[in-house]
This record gives sequence, structure tokens and C-alpha cells, in this order.
Amino acid sequence: MTVDDVTQILRSGLYTIIISAAPLLLVSLAVGLIISIFQTVTSIQEQTLTFVPKILAVFATLMLVGHWIANNLTTFTADLWSNFAVYIH
Repeated sequence: MTVDDVTQILRSGLYTIIISAAPLLLVSLAVGLIISIFQTVTSIQEQTLTFVPKILAVFATLMLVGHWIANNLTTFTADLWSNFAVYIH
């Protein structure tokens, strides 16, 4: 196994992680921004106000794209295991 092989595995793994986490992080960012703007406009400075909508939005997003995330992770893992014989040389 060469340094290029390890680099390719790490690059592929990081790409898979970023792509899989992106929908949840983007929804959390958008909901947090909307709630922050709402708090600024209404002068409500309650810290716990942001958590419940974020949790609900992330949970709903996970319900919608969870299968896609699991499919990405399963495909990556299957690719790693199918090429295992190549990696041990």
C-alpha cells in the first residue's frame, strides 16, 4: 500500500463525511439564522429558543435524507471492503 493509496482512501472518506453531513448542517445553519433574525427583530434574547426548532428541523431532515446518508456510508464501506485485497499488498 503506497502513500497515494492512503491519501486516496482518506480523501474519499472525508468527501463521504462532508457530503453526508452537509444536509443536516445546512438545515441547522438556516434555522439558526432565521431564529437569530427573529430574535433580533423582536428583541427576545432567550438562549433556549434556538435549540428546539433546530432539533426538530435536523430530525425532520434526518427522516427525509437518512436513507440517502446511510446509502452513501454503506457504499463507501462496501468499496473499502471490496478493495481490501489490493490494500494489503
